[in-house]
Amino acid sequence: MDWLQALILAVVQGLTEFLPVSSSAHLILPAQLLGWQDQGLAFDVAVHLGTLVAVLGYYRAQLGAMVAGAWQGVSQRRVNDDLRLGLLIVWATLPAVIFGLLFKDMIEQYTRSVAVIGTTTILFGLLLWVADARGRQTIGLMGIGMGVATLIGLAQAMALIPGTSRSGITLTAALLLGLRREDGAHFSFLLSIPVILGALVLMSRDLIGFEHGYSFAQLAVACLVSALVAYLSIGFFLRLVARMSMAPFAIYRLLLGSVLLLSLWLGVA
Repeated sequence: MDWLQALILAVVQGLTEFLPVSSSAHLILPAQLLGWQDQGLAFDVAVHLGTLVAVLGYYRAQLGAMVAGAWQGVSQRRVNDDLRLGLLIVWATLPAVIFGLLFKDMIEQYTRSVAVIGTTTILFGLLLWVADARGRQTIGLMGIGMGVATLIGLAQAMALIPGTSRSGITLTAALLLGLRREDGAHFSFLLSIPVILGALVLMSRDLIGFEHGYSFAQLAVACLVSALVAYLSIGFFLRLVARMSMAPFAIYRLLLGSVLLLSLWLGVA
């Protein structure tokens, strides 16, 4: 991997990890269009570490409040709002953990193809569009209950299928369940923290004894670039959802999925 490839992929990962457009679909495109080989496990670890640093940095105040709320809740033996939110995030993470452990090998074997990614990019783009148009958008972040958190968690487990988009499917579920766009996005991003952390642990375990063709400098720069771009994209998206619908993202997904399927049909992919 040369420096240009590393920088482009780091920017793509940082930009698409938190937008409802599917990072896996975007990481396929440069490889298909430019004839690049798969970026490999070590690079995936580096850029995912960058996105984790970004979301931790962006929500540092909220996370600090949840830690303080947990301490206060334990000492006072009562559940406060910050502790409750933290517990809901942990609870909503469990479906992805369970499904990931049960079906990880099968998903990697049968779903990492251009056909699957193109199809899921289109289908879940349409679903996002419908959810945004039909959702009541009346529930705030602190109004999320156990039932809503469970359903959003189950939706997040579907993001194990490439092309679904973790942020896209969780936001879709949040909108269908009546959350406001901005609050649904906040919950989706907070929910990404344990998921990305868990993925990093699994990838790092697989990385032991794994050969890769990168220098430490390339991996460090990719991590830094991914973190910076992801931090900016979180802020950009949250400002955007406060002002406009999800229609542009849905249309973009339809176009992207169509390009992927067309490239497959033409024999390019």
